[in-house]
Amino acid sequence: MSLGASNPEYVNARVRSRRASLFADEDYRKLIRMGPSEIARFMEETEYEREVNALGTRFSGVDLIEYALNRNLAKHFEDLLDWSEGRLYDLVSRYLRKFDVMNLKTIIRGIYTETDPEEVQTDLIRAGELDDRTIDRLLEVDTIEDAIEVVSGTIFYESLSAAHEEYEETGALVPLENALDREFYEHLLEDVSRSPGRTQPHEGPEARYIEFLQAEIDFRNARNALRLARSGADLDPAAYYIEGGVLFDASDLNRLVGDYDALVDHIAENKRYGDRLSGALGRLREADSLIQFEHALDAALLQYADTLSSIYPASVSAVLSYILAKEREVENIRAIARGREVGLSESEIEEELVIL
Repeated sequence: MSLGASNPEYVNARVRSRRASLFADEDYRKLIRMGPSEIARFMEETEYEREVNALGTRFSGVDLIEYALNRNLAKHFEDLLDWSEGRLYDLVSRYLRKFDVMNLKTIIRGIYTETDPEEVQTDLIRAGELDDRTIDRLLEVDTIEDAIEVVSGTIFYESLSAAHEEYEETGALVPLENALDREFYEHLLEDVSRSPGRTQPHEGPEARYIEFLQAEIDFRNARNALRLARSGADLDPAAYYIEGGVLFDASDLNRLVGDYDALVDHIAENKRYGDRLSGALGRLREADSLIQFEHALDAALLQYADTLSSIYPASVSAVLSYILAKEREVENIRAIARGREVGLSESEIEEELVIL
């Protein structure tokens, strides 16, 4: 089934309406000056009103904000699936598995650090394919091995089982987290870029979907390369390479992992990104910490998705761009609320935000 057999024009029209209600960068600057209770009241005057009112009798402060954000995000992405038909539904639903990956990472980290399940639950975004019953069972287990057994029958089981042995040998969560990322991206591209009869990844009705995913994989590899370089650990970069992008191969990652400037140059020299991401690449060059670099990569990917959706307005790019933008809004509001709760300064909080 091709993308043309589905309904991207209808879904994109609905998405444009939703996107118009997203917070502007000026709204984040207002929130930075507020305390958690003021942020919750501000949200009550926006499209988060229903969630804040529904949860306000059970939670307050940062807890209220976080539960409202997560419930609202899940609602919006459920709406995307309700609107989508045919092949578009398939593409959107498999991309939303990213929240399954995020939730599994959060739960595994919680088990690893022996964090109270109630605290872990606050960070979960139930917008993927894992149902509530599975997530609730994951929150009840005490070991990572038991958590892996809970997801038997899902796409993540075999890769996590294979990575568990390395986890037991090293005591590091990186193999488990990398296994989740690899499984996610491999399934995203499994019958798109490798479809029978399609010889070039830029051909066919799903071309913009492929181009966006290639960019996300490229930026994920760039992030992994810098994390490995900054960690100082004796790890093989090739073991953390994700196939499917256009910017790196395994040998590139080995060569660039220890040279930040060369890594940014490598991104800029690629015609696809260098021509469309000049502003974002400038922020990459200016970044002087890992968190700033990662935020700059997030901004670059969002800018790239916006560019694709403006050039190809009838493609799936507009939907993917909206998913990223909505996710950015939720993460920015969460970072502000948490920063205010622990007493960070306004400038410190602003460094935690992804602002275009």
